[in-house]
Amino acid sequence: MRLSMKPSIAYGFIIIGAAFWGSTGLFVTYLYRFGFTPWEVVAIRLAMSSIVLFGLMITMAKKYLRIKWRHIPYFFVLGIISIALFNWCYFEVIDRASLSIAVIFVYTSPVFAAIIAFIFFKEEMSWKKGIAILFTIFGCALVIGYFPGGNTGLDFLTIVLGLAAGLFCSLFSVIGKLVSRYYHPLTVTFYAMLCGSLFMVPTSSIWKKGQLFAIPDVWGIIAGITLISTIAAYLLYTMGLTYVESSKAAILSSVELVVSVLIGVTIFKDAVDYWQWIGFLFVFCSLFLTVFPARKSNHAKKRIEPSN
Repeated sequence: MRLSMKPSIAYGFIIIGAAFWGSTGLFVTYLYRFGFTPWEVVAIRLAMSSIVLFGLMITMAKKYLRIKWRHIPYFFVLGIISIALFNWCYFEVIDRASLSIAVIFVYTSPVFAAIIAFIFFKEEMSWKKGIAILFTIFGCALVIGYFPGGNTGLDFLTIVLGLAAGLFCSLFSVIGKLVSRYYHPLTVTFYAMLCGSLFMVPTSSIWKKGQLFAIPDVWGIIAGITLISTIAAYLLYTMGLTYVESSKAAILSSVELVVSVLIGVTIFKDAVDYWQWIGFLFVFCSLFLTVFPARKSNHAKKRIEPSN
């Protein structure tokens, strides 16, 4: 039986869920200060989130745990490429540059998604999509400092990692299409996280940092990145998305960008100049241009997002 929900409550769920996603960088940065590396933080996030999500599903949604063996390779590809490597690239940029810079790279994902859809799925490249892509590229160029001075403070590897984060983020929806037609989004998310953690934990040698897990504050931060910026963010966004058009949800989810930048500027004192603020505005505008065509066509599909 489907529960009813007022639109205002659904909007609130989406906004809060997106805000929780935006808080990811807060917990990540504090884990860095205790001595964890980006690779180890990804391993912790995916492993703990998989455990908690499994506990929730086994008690309240056991039917969503059933999958077919032949689909396991797809979950591994989804979990390793679109979740594990995406998170690692994102967290690396936070470590090498700043939270504000990192989140703007993630928002290049619609550009990659549009290009991939145009090349491989022959989807139409409308003029609005084209302008949105140009806005995103120009906005990112302003944020990283390439314009107007032509001298970015970021090294080449950091830029590559940032763009890779946007690419891997966009691939979640592309690869996810292969299995999402067979399974509930909760199933796809859980098994993708589980497969990602099965790759990250052994390669991270996280057990060598055993002494850090004896610190109570570390577990408080781990609880935050697991329960707030992953589990609660996903559940609230998904619940709200059930009662809201996906195009409206996409606009509301841009709160993630706002929250991430505010955290970076107010808590971590990220230096953001006049041109960078203009860059953020360009990227923000590109989000609206991206979703407006979906609203008109009434064929907008619900978006499956990785947890940031």
